[in-house]
Amino acid sequence: MLIGETIQVALAAIRVNKLRSFLTMLGIIIGIAAVITMVALGEGASRMVQAQLQALGTNVLTVQPGQQMFGRVDRGENRLTTRGAEAIKAEGRSITAVSPEMNRRLQVEAGLYNASLNIVGVWPEYFGLQNHSLATGRYFTEGEERGRRRVAVVGNKVGERLNTPTMSLVGTNIRVRGHTFEVVGMLAEKGQQGWFNPDENIFIPISTAEFRVFGTDRVNAIYVQASSPAAMDRTIADIDRALRREHRLRPGQASDFNVRDQASLLNTFQETTETFTALLAGIAFVSLVVGGIGIMNIMLVSVTERTREIGVRKALGAKRRDVLLQFLVEALVLCIAGGALGVALGMGAARIMKDNGWNTAVAPDSIVMALAFSAAVGLFFGIWPARRAARLDPIASIRYE
Repeated sequence: MLIGETIQVALAAIRVNKLRSFLTMLGIIIGIAAVITMVALGEGASRMVQAQLQALGTNVLTVQPGQQMFGRVDRGENRLTTRGAEAIKAEGRSITAVSPEMNRRLQVEAGLYNASLNIVGVWPEYFGLQNHSLATGRYFTEGEERGRRRVAVVGNKVGERLNTPTMSLVGTNIRVRGHTFEVVGMLAEKGQQGWFNPDENIFIPISTAEFRVFGTDRVNAIYVQASSPAAMDRTIADIDRALRREHRLRPGQASDFNVRDQASLLNTFQETTETFTALLAGIAFVSLVVGGIGIMNIMLVSVTERTREIGVRKALGAKRRDVLLQFLVEALVLCIAGGALGVALGMGAARIMKDNGWNTAVAPDSIVMALAFSAAVGLFFGIWPARRAARLDPIASIRYE
């Protein structure tokens, strides 16, 4: 029998039982849709962080508190201060910008409304280091920072939390922990970064935060910009030397701070994202296997139902390979069609999630992989029913009731 005729017979068998064929494909559809959606979530998160870190610059270093051991006990003490940032800045040979950062979540009042918002104390250089830009107004100046002035620059979405248009806050006063601050500028929107939204931050001079608001000189991080990516190693050495001298650490004593560049942060996040995506995709693949088992079960039932048909075909000259090909084509069509519908459903789900604020991105590789896997499922779970059909004895099959 010609291959084209065999394929037509297989497709006709699928069309005869449309509802059963659709229910058979349903496991594949759900599995592929789950794979596409989960991989799109992981890909979207990875692209978002990569874009943010690249925008920040590959020559920006982050200094964070490390461990300080007393004997074998971690004292957990943060020894990073603005004095450490000044010591780093004084090195100057390969450093172009430095800014410490301290932040707390505090109650903010604006008129009759109040909200719990993140207050961030920084130096003026911080805005350039973090790739912020102004929407209106101005940044606070170095003189205002040294003078502990009560001025603030607000993120683009702060007003939404205070039931006030953010633009209208510029030039007015807000209250933070009983202190009145003049809002001198509003930043352009940056967008939410995972669970963290920089557009809801309020930035104030770090000296004001240290002496008037927070009451501590401990900073959460120090950001350092090297003169170029090629100068990163020298900058790390300068930071290490400046902070060890500031913290009075003896030679051989472990450092109580960590220095990380954006590339290492990106690699760490990508590794975490890949692991998480693989876990989610693995769970989704389980449903594909279940769908494949369902297809094998239906194909076995189909072989039993069509035993007499198979016997007639063999009696008319169909060979084993013709019958084998027919049932393999049926299984492949069911799986590939289910895979295509699953891809469309997964892309639609990813699009809906993106429209609702999630970061999703459907990679072409994931579509090819999903369709290839659905075809592999069809082959794997279709071989046994097809071989069973091909081995039927034509005389016994014709007599089958």
